[in-house]
Amino acid sequence: MKLSRFMRRRLSISLPSRHVVILISLMAFFSFYMGLFTHLFEKDYHTEFSYPLDMDVLPLVQQLQMNGKIDELDVQPINVFNYSYLKSCRHKCPEGSTPRLVFVIKSAIPHFERRQAIRQTWGYEKRFSDVDIRRVFLLGRSPSSPDQEMAIDREDALHGDIVQADFIDAYNNNTLKTMSGLKWIVEHCPSAQFVVFADDDMYLSAKNVLRFVRQPSIYPDDGEDESPILKREHRERSLKQQPGDNLSDNLETKRLYAGYVFHSPPLRHRSSKWYVSLAEYPYHLWPPYVTAGAYVLSRQALLDLHYGSGYTKYFRFDDVFLGLVARKARIEPVHCSQFYFWKKPYSSTSSYRHVIASHGYDQPDELRRVWFEQKSLGNA
Repeated sequence: MKLSRFMRRRLSISLPSRHVVILISLMAFFSFYMGLFTHLFEKDYHTEFSYPLDMDVLPLVQQLQMNGKIDELDVQPINVFNYSYLKSCRHKCPEGSTPRLVFVIKSAIPHFERRQAIRQTWGYEKRFSDVDIRRVFLLGRSPSSPDQEMAIDREDALHGDIVQADFIDAYNNNTLKTMSGLKWIVEHCPSAQFVVFADDDMYLSAKNVLRFVRQPSIYPDDGEDESPILKREHRERSLKQQPGDNLSDNLETKRLYAGYVFHSPPLRHRSSKWYVSLAEYPYHLWPPYVTAGAYVLSRQALLDLHYGSGYTKYFRFDDVFLGLVARKARIEPVHCSQFYFWKKPYSSTSSYRHVIASHGYDQPDELRRVWFEQKSLGNA
């Protein structure tokens, strides 16, 4: 039976063309791939947040710091760093030493030249005659290069600053690398007053780190570049501080966890190497966390994060993981804009006067040039 011309016209109008169907399908796939639908199913971080272990972990953290005996705890840790150290650098902080500053630098096995440039610049341990500074590099092991491992052996024999743990040195193991650094400080350098964790492609100023930890809330405190309003706010804030509120009174007992603080959502688009599924993390925001390029920990904050990590479900991004641990240990990250998670342009020598850290220095010669210029100006 043949359709009338009218019916055929109605049918052609009511049914979408093949091209429209393809377009709609592509748009739906793109929305799925980019995580647009996923956001609809996220939980509200502010009202629903919970992360294993779902309990107040601070009493357990404090108990561990008192006696260090896991077996005597009512609740056992769910996340224990079990990897052994292939190189433990035990001599770095001999008994009785109290370093003011320890640089713990996350590096990769092939980055020999970067490590050497750091030793000659911001990681130089004898930078100040009156400030005790120590330096170690964190490494995993090479999965398939005996030659590189032999080169690391020679490097450590020459410089004595390699801490190497028995896991594969890879990007996805950055959390393991960070945990190995926390554990190393607790076990082998427990009297360090401040610890700076940094990547090996960072510019740092030890001088500005020391300035910062004296009074983090008002750094930079010289006010030379500030407007009259900001100068007045800094002066008023300083006058309002009570002796017990001043971090410089007893900094090593304060819980300072500082750097560039992010308040950001998880990335849900599947093309990103930072993609996170709802099964991994169901909330629409991360806890506040400090970007992993460079950050400062006081002794007490480091202890709380180290022991708190045992009661926090493992997460593969090290900066997010520490943010989760900090949330559970009730540590509030301190933001400082002078920690640059991007590469701050070196527009003039004065532009780095207050810079504590800047990302993007993966060329050793550039790091040397900038750092020595800043040192000559008294900024590094």
